[in-house]
Amino acid sequence: MSDDRLKELESLMASPLFWENSEEAKRIVNEYQSLKNPESAQTISAVELSIIAGAGGVDAEDWASMLYDMYRKYIEKKKWLYEIHDIAQNEHKGYRHISITITHKDAYNNLMHESGVHRLVRNSPFNAKGLRQTSFALVDVVPQLSPMGNIQLTEADYNMQFTNSGGPGGQNVNKRETAVQLTHIHTGISVRVESERSQAQNKERALAILRGKLYAQMEKEHKQKVSELSTTSGKKIEWGSQIRNYILHPYQLVKDTRSKYETHNAENFLDGNIDDCIQSLQSQ
Repeated sequence: MSDDRLKELESLMASPLFWENSEEAKRIVNEYQSLKNPESAQTISAVELSIIAGAGGVDAEDWASMLYDMYRKYIEKKKWLYEIHDIAQNEHKGYRHISITITHKDAYNNLMHESGVHRLVRNSPFNAKGLRQTSFALVDVVPQLSPMGNIQLTEADYNMQFTNSGGPGGQNVNKRETAVQLTHIHTGISVRVESERSQAQNKERALAILRGKLYAQMEKEHKQKVSELSTTSGKKIEWGSQIRNYILHPYQLVKDTRSKYETHNAENFLDGNIDDCIQSLQSQ
């Protein structure tokens, strides 16, 4: 029965008129994915959100901290649970990178479209002349799966290293090598966790995050195959190709390059009020 339904759905998706009704098209694609990969239809109860400073030096690291504050305020307004599990902070309290785990069943669905490059334009607070500065930061959002998920890993699938856990600025706060870094051999995907007290706990969490990253990659590859059946193709997001612009000078504007959502109240947006933008992306 499922094979017949899959053929029926593939026939519908091959139609040149398939994307005229976007909501119905999304429903059909979701049904197709659930039938094609039933194990991937499981509920995702937690996600990893990482922010990595890019071009722009100390300004970019400050921009990464601003993005973290924006998502933190959004998460707190939703009353979701979250926890920092990896962080590298500079002397100005900016972030070279920061990763958090968010626990809620709606977190991945709401935040998945935040993945990509975010661009900031403002007068630099770190420049004596207050010159205009452009900074970039990369946001990465991946689901976190439990060991019962469809991604199974054995010790032969990854390399594991133990290092000292470090605090802000790189200070050693724990002389024992409790931090765990896992590198998936086949894909090169790497995960580091230092938030737990023991190697075993950090390893368990790192494995869960690694499964999530592998799951996200599998989903991306599968969605690409599905999109080949339609009349449209996905736009590649590469470093330097921003998904959203945040302009604080000479005027205020936040504009998403995908949904065309925009607001001139940039301060309100950076205060965690991003629901309207998220909904505009979900409705595409």
